[in-house]
Amino acid sequence: MNNPDLLDLSDRTAVVTGASSGLGAVFAHGLAYAGANVVLAARRTDRLAAVAEGITGVDGRIETVQCDVTDAAQVDALLDRAREMFGGIDVMVNNAGTAGDAGPTPERLPHVLFEETVRVNLLGVWYCCQAAGRRMLADGGGGSIINITSALGIGAQQNYPPAYQATKAAVINLTRALAASWADRGVRVNAIAPGWFPSEMTAPFFGAPPFMDWILSQQPYGRVGDPRELIGPLLFLASDASSYVNGHTLVVDGGMTSTFGAPRAPQEVIELFEQIVPDGLGARILPGAIL
Repeated sequence: MNNPDLLDLSDRTAVVTGASSGLGAVFAHGLAYAGANVVLAARRTDRLAAVAEGITGVDGRIETVQCDVTDAAQVDALLDRAREMFGGIDVMVNNAGTAGDAGPTPERLPHVLFEETVRVNLLGVWYCCQAAGRRMLADGGGGSIINITSALGIGAQQNYPPAYQATKAAVINLTRALAASWADRGVRVNAIAPGWFPSEMTAPFFGAPPFMDWILSQQPYGRVGDPRELIGPLLFLASDASSYVNGHTLVVDGGMTSTFGAPRAPQEVIELFEQIVPDGLGARILPGAIL
């Protein structure tokens, strides 16, 4: 089969959560340039507007909707609005996430930080999957749900946020469970597990040279990923090119998880973890780091 339009998403509608920055913004651009109508969703409306304004020269429409994925009612409102604007939902990209438990070693981690990470990374994904799945099933046209998990949901790293790693692993199995349940009714559910990529969430870590050296020591390529290298996997799972792919987690990590494991973190990296503090948006700041 030779079909140059296999990745084309013209006349389809995609919803992307966590689209106000980082990988979510990259995903929104990729889907738009593949021809889709794209609904950008996140809490920060000013940032959403900036991302939307930066998507130019596309055939589809770009819309923004404020949404906190930890609120099931807001998720329902987001998807109802997408249906009102475009008549249905073909692709759902569940990208919103946090590493809200970064910093303290596991034995000193406050319960509130663990619980908040679970709310965003697991409950938020569940709310979005269920809401999108219900509407795709009701509309009868099928669809593709893509959960953004992490390579750290496949293998754990020393002292990296335990709730982040646990929730990302849970999303991988949630993906399988939903894929098995909805396959015979035309709704596919897959996941992408990125390795280390520059983003708003990882910027504090990348800004600390000892941490960056440790990260690079784990990479067979000797570098971290370019966010644009995630667009191909995303379009593959969103389009008819993956019509018989279901319940799969596509790892995009430059081969990191194919090694025997991450080397033990140097003491200076462990000490950097201890310095991480949350700011009001849930990002993590390393005092003295070059951001």
